[in-house]
Amino acid sequence: MQVTKNFKLSELEFSDKIPPELIAHAVELLQNLQIIRDHFQKPVTIISGYRSPARNEAVGGAKKSQHMEAKAADIKITGVPTEEIYNRIDKLMNTGKIKVGGLGFYPSQGFVHYDIRGVKARWQS
Repeated sequence: MQVTKNFKLSELEFSDKIPPELIAHAVELLQNLQIIRDHFQKPVTIISGYRSPARNEAVGGAKKSQHMEAKAADIKITGVPTEEIYNRIDKLMNTGKIKVGGLGFYPSQGFVHYDIRGVKARWQS
């Protein structure tokens, strides 16, 4: 299902299908990711999206991970340093251009976590 100009629902589904009751969360997340993509003017690669509770446990995810609610994506943008992605997404949140939420910085793994939990949360791995 095409959700935005550049994102399909299936891009959040790796090992698990998103349950019907969580589709609205996934749509909202993808709409915010579209704003991020438009801001960078480069494709955003989702490396982890929705995770079932069993999958989340298997990969060592946080017990209350936003991935299990279809509210989170781990992303990278080819040619853009992880720190720059993190800082620019933080600025997009601070200026009200995208929904406020969690932002995790994973420089050694080369990705940034963004979620739409509705409250500011920041961490670094």
